[in-house]
Amino acid sequence: MSVLELQQSILNLLQNLTTKILPGNKIEIEIPEAEIGDSVDVFVILPEKPASKRGSVLELIEQARSKHAFRTTEDIDRQLQQERDSWDS
Repeated sequence: MSVLELQQSILNLLQNLTTKILPGNKIEIEIPEAEIGDSVDVFVILPEKPASKRGSVLELIEQARSKHAFRTTEDIDRQLQQERDSWDS
């Protein structure tokens, strides 16, 4: 049997099915050609997921610092005092 004949033989046995993941992380497929009790091999190819965007705590701190202008302790105290003063008004 040639390589081409072998490939064609294998392709004749394969079925490409697409299904959705059901509750309980299960899948259900229907194979009309099969009979109850037949053994089948099932290959599941999961879609690639983008890399997690979660970074380390240090990266999160650095991002927060870069997004906000650096404020001194005095600036923060002044802002807090202004906020407290507004409560009395």
